[in-house]
Amino acid sequence: MLFKIASIAALASSIAAHMDITEPCSRFSPYCATRPPLPAGILDYDYSIDNPIPYNGSVFKSEIQWTKPVASWTAGQPVTIKFRPGGAAHSGGHCQFAISYDNGKTAAVVHKVMKHCFFNGPSNSNVADVLEYTFDLPADIPASSNAQFIWIWNNAIGNRELYTGIADITIANSGGSKSYTGKSAIYPNHEGYGSIPEFNGNYNTGLSLFENAPNVVVSPGSSAAPPPVPEYSSSAPQSSAEHNFEATATKNFAERNFYPLSEPIHTSTDSACTHGELQCISGNSGYRRCVWGVWNFIACGAGTACVQTSTNAIVCARV
Repeated sequence: MLFKIASIAALASSIAAHMDITEPCSRFSPYCATRPPLPAGILDYDYSIDNPIPYNGSVFKSEIQWTKPVASWTAGQPVTIKFRPGGAAHSGGHCQFAISYDNGKTAAVVHKVMKHCFFNGPSNSNVADVLEYTFDLPADIPASSNAQFIWIWNNAIGNRELYTGIADITIANSGGSKSYTGKSAIYPNHEGYGSIPEFNGNYNTGLSLFENAPNVVVSPGSSAAPPPVPEYSSSAPQSSAEHNFEATATKNFAERNFYPLSEPIHTSTDSACTHGELQCISGNSGYRRCVWGVWNFIACGAGTACVQTSTNAIVCARV
């Protein structure tokens, strides 16, 4: 994910690092202070844990659980979520914090930070002001030795992408609650959830999608799947060529599995790649990122060109 020069006065950081949770420790993150041993069959930690989630497929980097929980929480008590410093915060955006009991298939939101996640208000900065959030876990959230905490972020500025983290936790509750009802967690900029346009200073962008999310009931025994989430729509006209490109790119990627750059490139016919690898494409009009062995193509903003500053870092610099 890159900043567009038209939106930011200067581009000083690379796409090599984004925001990710370190407490509770997201599955297979190498950046947590403490973490369990890797499960059988997982050969290494995920050093690209902060990469965006591909448009289609799973909304999580891994559906395999840690070998043991990374946190023990109590219903009705405060919990603190911490993020790794140094990641690109892309002027904030919308964050959801949710609980699941079925490995993320259904999840109920227990806290959210809309508009200015990682900041204290509107900002054009790429450096986060806020790296932790503390909130009370609902008093009626059920107890479980096998629950999941989920973090979801949609950025305010930059390409339309989705970031998530999932951590394995336990929850204690002496009150005997059997289920919890809350807004369903949703995943904008992922297949089936619609795309939130770039904010361009309007931090209300996309809020209706979250407000209109259906309720979902989650419980350790079973979770009721929510009805489909409606597409986000806005009467405000799109103000930039990048918006038109992103809307077309999302549609074409879902239908034909490639982004329509100057010369469309099909991911299905490209050579194998190493997860996390980055390369400028021919003509430097954009770049490609390897996500679990498949190349994903992203265009640079108008008036910029791709520059590879190191093996694992790329920027779109003004031409």
